[in-house]
Order: sequence, then C-alpha cells, then structure tokens
Amino acid sequence: MKPTLVLAGLVSAALNASLAWAAEKPAAAADRWTETLTPVDEPMTNVGRNTYFILEPGYQLVLAGKEDGQPTELVITVLPDTQDIGGVRTRVVEERETVAGKLVEVSRNFLAFGTRTANIYYFGEDVDVYKDGQVRHEGAWRAGTGGARHGILMPGTIRIGDRYYQERAPGVAMDRAENISTNATVKTPAGTFKHCLRVRETTPLEPGTEYKFYAPGIGLVQDGALKLVKHGFKTP
Repeated sequence: MKPTLVLAGLVSAALNASLAWAAEKPAAAADRWTETLTPVDEPMTNVGRNTYFILEPGYQLVLAGKEDGQPTELVITVLPDTQDIGGVRTRVVEERETVAGKLVEVSRNFLAFGTRTANIYYFGEDVDVYKDGQVRHEGAWRAGTGGARHGILMPGTIRIGDRYYQERAPGVAMDRAENISTNATVKTPAGTFKHCLRVRETTPLEPGTEYKFYAPGIGLVQDGALKLVKHGFKTP
C-alpha cells in the first residue's frame, strides 16, 4: 500500500475518533452534577419569606392541570403547626395532591427560614401515598436520621447557575435543583407572571428532569403541567 494512502487512512481514523469523542462529551458532562450552594450555619426561625417563597401560616397556593391525561390538583398550605427537628423548630407545609378528584398523596414538609441568608431550608417530610387501598410512605425522611441532612429548598439570593440539594437523605430522597433563569414569563389561570425564576430539578436516584417556575412575591406558579389557579392567605 502506498504511504500516502496509509497516512490518509490514519488521518481519517483520527478525525472520526475525535468527532465521536466530541459527540459523546456533552452527554457525559451532563451526567456530572456539582453542588455549588450548601446550607450555612445561621439562626433560623419558622416564619419568613424571600423573593420566591412565602413561609407564613395561612398562605396557600393551588395549582391544577392535566398529568397523564388526568385532571390533577395540588394544594400547598403553610400550616400553623410546627415540628422540632434536630433542635430546630420548623414550620409544617402541607401538600395535598388529587387526581380525578381522588386523593393520592399528602406530604407534611418541615421548613425553616435562615435569618441571615433568607434561605428556605428543608428538614424533611412525612409522606402518605394512597394506592391500591394501601397507605405507603415512600420518600419520607428527616434530617438527623439515617445520615440525612437538611437542604436548601429556595435560596434567599438567586444566582444563575447555582446548584443545590433540596433533599439530602442518601438512598431515600435526593432532589437537587439548578437555577436556570429569572426572566421567564408564565401564563396561568391566576394571571400572567413576569420575571419568574426557572428551576431545573433532577435526582441521582432516578432519571428524568422537572421544571418549576416561581413568581416574585407569589411563589410556585408552575410545576410541570400544573399551573397556578389561586393564591393568597386562607380565611380562618
């Protein structure tokens, strides 16, 4: 074989290998997730608010839409109840999800407010999942139990690109978030909201990506296919 043909073959092979590596690199990089924001040691209380989250008793968000073709409603209520976890008195935030009018899940989330950073911290949740006539508790966790630690549900200061664990219960609940943008416009039955925070959520425990949108002074306005239909403080 002529030397020029050999050289051409080597160059072609090297080029193909380089292109293949370049094609694979983004996918591999996407699998790597590095935490950039972690909880800080600071005084905490169970009442407070930041730009995108209201932790005040009586505040309620109602979202609705269709998931898998079924009408779904999610009601999020900041309760008057508190729960002591690891020396921190947290606020209980209840989430009730119904599908086709049937209650499928109730969770009681334990949150606290950082008085220096305005971070909303997540200390765990109790979960009741109603399925096939049984009540299950998948995903329940508490900071200080089984190696679990509290995470950040919503930072007080938003920086685009920040990544943080919301749940830090190894093998049980490891939801993590990345701040994508603060310029989203979201149209909902409750109105059109501008300058919304767009958050991408994933977990190393299973594949898939979810997107949530938070409006300034309101909170969660879109969770996947569910959109805000009502918000405000409940009348006692």
